[in-house]
Amino acid sequence: MRFRHPDGSIVHLAYCTNVHPAETLDGVRAQLRDHCEPVRRRLGRDRLGIGLWLAKDAAHALVTDPSALRGLRTELDRRGLEVVTLNGFPYEGFGADEVKYRVYKPDWADPERLAHTTDLARVLAGLLPDDVTEGSISTLPLAWRTAHHGERAATALTALGTLAERLDALAELTGRSIRVGLEPEPGCTVETTADAIAPLTAIGHARIGICVDTCHLATSFEDPHTALDALTQARVPVVKSQLSAALHAEHPHLPDVREALAAFDEPRFLHQTRTDTAAGLRGTDDLGEALHGEALPDASPWRAHFHVPLHAAPAAPLTSTLPVLMSTLTRLVGGPHPLTRHLEVETYTWQALPPELRPRSRAQLADGIAAELTLARDLLSDLGLKELP
Repeated sequence: MRFRHPDGSIVHLAYCTNVHPAETLDGVRAQLRDHCEPVRRRLGRDRLGIGLWLAKDAAHALVTDPSALRGLRTELDRRGLEVVTLNGFPYEGFGADEVKYRVYKPDWADPERLAHTTDLARVLAGLLPDDVTEGSISTLPLAWRTAHHGERAATALTALGTLAERLDALAELTGRSIRVGLEPEPGCTVETTADAIAPLTAIGHARIGICVDTCHLATSFEDPHTALDALTQARVPVVKSQLSAALHAEHPHLPDVREALAAFDEPRFLHQTRTDTAAGLRGTDDLGEALHGEALPDASPWRAHFHVPLHAAPAAPLTSTLPVLMSTLTRLVGGPHPLTRHLEVETYTWQALPPELRPRSRAQLADGIAAELTLARDLLSDLGLKELP
């Protein structure tokens, strides 16, 4: 979906396909047929933006076979779909029964991460619509915190510098500018937007910036305006933003609140949980750790890294951080000029929701994704952006 900002520039809105992960190129094609095109039809649009997640094997197949890349581009066009952004965070296995810490491997100190992201950039340059010259890729925020220090930290920054050089060469070769954004996430070396400033200014390249995920921002209790003002002042480019909402518990000491939270403690994904205390931010690696024992103080609200559907906040006594998303979006695109032109709805946890909230069919999932995109569209319209055909 495309929107014209009051300054005349085009802002793109997509939804991320990691909600129905596939490891192979055939699986990606099936996604387009079984999920993406039905969402487009529900919205009544001739064209729908999707943020592709391409696992290692699918990306490698596309980058080594030009005919396969042309074929995917043709299929996108035929189904009324377009791609201006990729999710390059998960490497493989995102559809596994247990993902947890595996999603942070390989990290930016491992050569596989640089090779994979380079492949993604080359693929995206070939998938961009004819009238679009800029693409974006979100990526791991360097590493999970326990594995990133000393020599590995230096290696990671060197790898990102190498990536920047490759993106320059790709732009010169193809005329397509691909930018990559580190996506701060609780528990990682780059946990917050503030953490991103030092490494990104050290790299000092316009093609390497930040991806602002509004669920992660909220989980860490960051103020959107303070965070984005600091990025602007440091001249760190916002390559893209993922529109997502975290789980919020206002009174985590109450038994009924803990019972409600326990329904979201599931075995597949990591749900880092944070609380903002007078002594500073405190947290656990997973929701279960917070619920059992005294690992996390419960006198202040808790937020958990669980991407809940944008249009459907959980039932009381829980809520979502949709207001943080709205405040962030206002700052990103509500000013005289947009801070980013790539927005991506990223609720990958539909099938990890408590059983009574999960979609029971492809049709129900498509309905839910369409409802999220409708909400995002309405927010953009309220900020003065005009939806384009």
